[in-house]
Amino acid sequence: MNTLIFDCDGVLVDSEAIAEATLIELLGAWLPDLAAEEELKAALGMTTANILTHLEARSAHRLPARAAARVDDTIEARLRRELCAIEGVAEAIASLTLPLAVVSNSRRQRVLDSLATTDLADRLGEIPIFTADQAAAPKPDPAIYRLAAAELSCAPSDCLVVEDSVSGVTAAHGAGMTVIGFTGASHVAAGQAERLREAGAWQILPHMHGLGALVRQWQAARQPVVDSR
Repeated sequence: MNTLIFDCDGVLVDSEAIAEATLIELLGAWLPDLAAEEELKAALGMTTANILTHLEARSAHRLPARAAARVDDTIEARLRRELCAIEGVAEAIASLTLPLAVVSNSRRQRVLDSLATTDLADRLGEIPIFTADQAAAPKPDPAIYRLAAAELSCAPSDCLVVEDSVSGVTAAHGAGMTVIGFTGASHVAAGQAERLREAGAWQILPHMHGLGALVRQWQAARQPVVDSR
């Protein structure tokens, strides 16, 4: 079984980075006596409401009404804009016939929330999702890709992964998967294509609407050669 795996928090949206940046921005305005970026490092894994409660107790300032809802609404709006800005993503996913799966270093609920804000939810809403909640290591690691392959009942070599980070490409490649490096998301740094190649990317994809052609190329290369003699 050939399976396409998306790094949802990178290729579709870097949800953790957006969430952290949003919190730092809002907390800087609401609780200016705290070093928000440093404080957040000690609050990883907490819900938004718990983070705000924890930090408010450390500050001489008070949070505004409905602070948690305001944070979440701002994050979701930014997630939606980021997803919609990726050229051709909805069309590419709709045109694929391969089974799909998502691997993400975000928390599972954040992945579901980010997908729910777009028209991708119908296409991706029922597919398997493997997140950092299920793996011991919170960062990209071959273990989470091997977990996905095992749960999908396929060999790692039967999985084609789309990743935008060097660590993610390294992890998926290390797990024995073929990896397409994606450079079309707005948060991807200049020069990333070469770094992704060096990390083991098979091909580089600058726009999601080119995904179908690469998937077909990968599938054709995997077809057994028939001896006509």
